[in-house]
Amino acid sequence: MHPSVLPQAAAEILIRDEVPRDAFAREILLDKAFGLNRRRKSSERVREGRLPAEGLAFTALRDNVLVGTLRLWDIDIGNGARALLLGPIAISPALRSNGLGGRMIRMALEKAAALGHDAVILVGDEPYYRRFGFSGAKMGGLDMPGPVDRARFLGVELRAGALDGACGVLRPAGRPAPAAAPRRKAA
Repeated sequence: MHPSVLPQAAAEILIRDEVPRDAFAREILLDKAFGLNRRRKSSERVREGRLPAEGLAFTALRDNVLVGTLRLWDIDIGNGARALLLGPIAISPALRSNGLGGRMIRMALEKAAALGHDAVILVGDEPYYRRFGFSGAKMGGLDMPGPVDRARFLGVELRAGALDGACGVLRPAGRPAPAAAPRRKAA
């Protein structure tokens, strides 16, 4: 993927594929954006023990500092479509409302479509996400593996009809994450 550069005052913001060394800064940004209880959310049940969809994890950098993250995850929606769960997306508080989040979402949707994915689902604010085509119109047959506010449970078709017949609880369908190394007991 070609990195994307977004002008921002005196500094430029580079959007690129996530790399392993981004993990620590990404987790700090996510904790700041969503709080320390973020792992209790229903979306986390779908992501647990999985790697993001191949080629669909992005990082935004400004002056070599991580200022944005967006990841998509392979999911099963019960109808054979190649679907993804978008999230989490987080932008550094100092850079919110400058278009970076929108730029990352558009880039992610374009790349997902180019890779042959059929639909993207998320839990988020409909007034914000509708500009990218997300709505709750075809989400009636789907559910999360835990509580979800139905007004925030949204999807967008990258291929017409991809959400037709989608039903059941979202299930992880992607690559399993490598098992964490067991911790040794102190001697």
